[in-house]
Amino acid sequence: MVSKKNSCPDFFEDHWIDPVATATGKRPADTSIRKKKAGFYINEELLERFTRKFYELKLAGVAVENKSALLELALTYALDDIDKGEKSILLSQL
Repeated sequence: MVSKKNSCPDFFEDHWIDPVATATGKRPADTSIRKKKAGFYINEELLERFTRKFYELKLAGVAVENKSALLELALTYALDDIDKGEKSILLSQL
């Protein structure tokens, strides 16, 4: 029998704890939205561009809360575009 004390944490388990809110002490505006950690492999150049753009926005005074918020916005935009079907810019590039 494995002791819970010695078992590894499951970083992908379902829970209501928001790591950003926990680290910053801020409560999310809508606590009904559940978040889950996700892991993806992306091109290093794209990741550097994303990070650079995040900091450029912060320096310009844009109210972007964190990288997760920016990524959620970009992914939502991309998925909304894909939902357009034949009119989708992204689908035309795949």
